[in-house]
Amino acid sequence: MDRAATDRATDGFVDRGEVARFDALAATWWDETGPMRVLHRFNPVRLAYIRDALCRRFGRDPRAPFPLDGLSICDVGCGGGVLSEPLARLGARVIGLDPAEQNIAVARAHAEAAGVPVDYRGATIEAVVAGGERFDAVLIMEVVEHVSDMQAFVRTACAGVKPGGLLFGATLNRTLRSFALAIVGAEYVLGWLPRGTHDWQKFVTPDELARAIRAGGLAVTDTVGVVYNPLTDGWRTSRDTAVNYMVAAERSA
Repeated sequence: MDRAATDRATDGFVDRGEVARFDALAATWWDETGPMRVLHRFNPVRLAYIRDALCRRFGRDPRAPFPLDGLSICDVGCGGGVLSEPLARLGARVIGLDPAEQNIAVARAHAEAAGVPVDYRGATIEAVVAGGERFDAVLIMEVVEHVSDMQAFVRTACAGVKPGGLLFGATLNRTLRSFALAIVGAEYVLGWLPRGTHDWQKFVTPDELARAIRAGGLAVTDTVGVVYNPLTDGWRTSRDTAVNYMVAAERSA
């Protein structure tokens, strides 16, 4: 098998070429000045989005010390745990899934050193769903653009959501602006991300993601853009979904 064919090899919805790419970056997950710098800058926005939506849904006070106490969350494609850990600190019972073994090893080591209880597993969402587990929230953040079958993957993630629960997603829109900013700008000009991190053809439009979510039996309740502010070197929510965006969806109780 040639290299291109090997890179396309898949296991379920897992693209092994993508797994190998992120496995090689595993040691850099918690380096806020390294290849994951953008993710660390982006993290406060997505964490607040998830926290606030869950608090509204389950009648919690987002200002409480542990507003997500007792809620079960499955973080699919958790990487090194950059999102899983702060959610656990807010009181949630978090399971982090990632098929890249080195990612899980890094995530476990960091959580243990920090004293944060997260159940990290080198497993896929399809295996977890097939085993009968269901969650108050399932997260597919920055992962749908890396799987081999986006629609089937999203439907499976939806199947992991309990009645009354929520699904959260974050990804990149497939527009000319996203190609210019997320690939040419971020990977080749600014060097924010390693070259080859993204494939523009695998970017997902909000309509495509919404259709996949509806096929999974959930209703999209919110879509919001996320934009970068160079003056503050930070990210904020916006009506502009042309590049980065997040969605929330719910399963009826």
